[in-house]
Amino acid sequence: MTGVPFRTEEEVTAALPQAVAHLHAGGLIAYPTETVYGLGSRARAPEVHALARLKGRRADKPFLLLVADRHMAEAQGLALNESATALARAFWPGPLTLVLPGGSGQLPDALRGPEGGIAVRWTSHQGMARLVRALGEPVASTSANLPGNPPAPGAEAIARDFAPAVEAGTLLVLDGGVLGNSPPSTVVDCTQPVPRLVREGALTLGELRRAAGRLAP
Repeated sequence: MTGVPFRTEEEVTAALPQAVAHLHAGGLIAYPTETVYGLGSRARAPEVHALARLKGRRADKPFLLLVADRHMAEAQGLALNESATALARAFWPGPLTLVLPGGSGQLPDALRGPEGGIAVRWTSHQGMARLVRALGEPVASTSANLPGNPPAPGAEAIARDFAPAVEAGTLLVLDGGVLGNSPPSTVVDCTQPVPRLVREGALTLGELRRAAGRLAP
């Protein structure tokens, strides 16, 4: 096992204090979700910029915001309209990312996409959901891969690809084992009254429409 064990409930409980302290100190984490491994930081401008440097990500490409529940999203000034509310009720926690308006003055502009919203997800991965809740604030997130490469399937590949950051103590790897070949989350833009499907992923357009009817894309 590479990194801090993060598979069983007992391992997650043991890892939480270290992971929370690392994030509070401005550090970065690599972690499992219900879809792919992610890289994350607190949603503070200096840490988001450090995350972008680690990933080698373009400055104009936004990040995802992981929350512990809908209240945490709204506490950041993000607004859920009728469509977002229906979709969140049906699929959160789960592999659905909603692009929401709001958050000005509370969240860094680096999180904001070209449509003006911020992508938000309440993960159904129990360990990561517990970590965000214990942190008490959202986690800025991006997939754990170098640009042009597929997401890393496990902690060993992450430790190899981001070895300098791991060795420097900047990146803490939470080892949730090797994940299956799962598609990424489905992304729906809810910044306008009529929602728009940005990316079909783990949830199909048909599933969205069956659950939310006229309020789906």
